[in-house]
Amino acid sequence: MLRRVFLAASPALLAVPAAAQDMRAGDLTVERPWTRAAGQGATGAGFLTVSNRGAAADRLLSASSPAAGRMELHSMVRDGEVMRMRAVEAVEIPAGQTVTLRPGGLHLMLVGLSRPLREGETVPVVLRFERAGPVEVTLAVQAAGAREPAAHRH
Repeated sequence: MLRRVFLAASPALLAVPAAAQDMRAGDLTVERPWTRAAGQGATGAGFLTVSNRGAAADRLLSASSPAAGRMELHSMVRDGEVMRMRAVEAVEIPAGQTVTLRPGGLHLMLVGLSRPLREGETVPVVLRFERAGPVEVTLAVQAAGAREPAAHRH
């Protein structure tokens, strides 16, 4: 059972400008979900913060979106002088802790975008957690080179 319902999952929904909202699912809170502008057929990245206020750990197992052919969970690791992206099986969300998916670290990969992601638009994503289950969030599309969501820039 999804924690949030969208009116539709069509590409038209992706074009509606709106602010991304924080989402609560059981002991988890997903905050500041965002992505960067990217071209159709390209690869995009999703970022967000997950806080676990519960006594039990949870794990982000997967993600999906109608905006991408597939989504993967990735990390960035240093290999000598080079940063390399690696797929990860899951993202651990320890009890009582917060995990941030951000540029240069853990992130969501949107592979094979079905349409361009334009600044000011939003992208629906379903996150699948081991304990909390599926949670729908909306990524706010920021400028192509953004390092953080616009609302949090200094």
